[in-house]
Amino acid sequence: GVVGVCQDITDRKKAEMITAQMASEMRSLIDTANAPIFGICKDGKVNAWNRKSAELMGYTTDEVMGRDLVQEFISPDYRMAVKKVIDDALNGLVTSSFELTLFSKVGIPIDVLLNANPRRNDIGDIVGVVGIGQDLTENRKTMKNDVDLAKAKAANDAKSQFL
Repeated sequence: GVVGVCQDITDRKKAEMITAQMASEMRSLIDTANAPIFGICKDGKVNAWNRKSAELMGYTTDEVMGRDLVQEFISPDYRMAVKKVIDDALNGLVTSSFELTLFSKVGIPIDVLLNANPRRNDIGDIVGVVGIGQDLTENRKTMKNDVDLAKAKAANDAKSQFL
C-alpha cells in the first residue's frame, strides 16, 4: 500500500508573501529617505547605502559596497571615535547624536549628526550596524551667516551712535 501525507501550507505562503512585501516597502523607504542611511556588517564593510548617502558623499552604492567604512570613508581625525561607536552598536548599544565631519568624494567637508543602531537578524542576533545621519552643513552655514549679519548690524548700530 501507499501512505500519503499532505500539509496545507497556505497560511505559511501568505505569511511569506506579507514578509516579502514588508521587506520591499522598508527597502524603498530607506532608499528614498531624505537622510543618509547606511549599513555595515560585523567586519565593518558597507552592505547598505541609500540614495541620500550617495548624493551627499558622491560615492555610488557600487563604489562603497563591501568596502571598509571607517578606513576608507571616515576622515582620519574621526576614525577612532567612529570605530568606537560602531563597536558599541555591535555590542548592543545605541549611539545618538554623534557629530563628525566626513569628506565627500571630491573633498568637500560635510558635518553629520549620526545615530548608530545595532542591526539584528530575524532571531535577534546582532549582525551589523545601521547608521542614520543628518547633514548639518547647510544649517551651520545658515547659522554662521546669521551670526555674521548680527555682528555687522551691531557694529553698524554702535557706529551710528557716535555719528
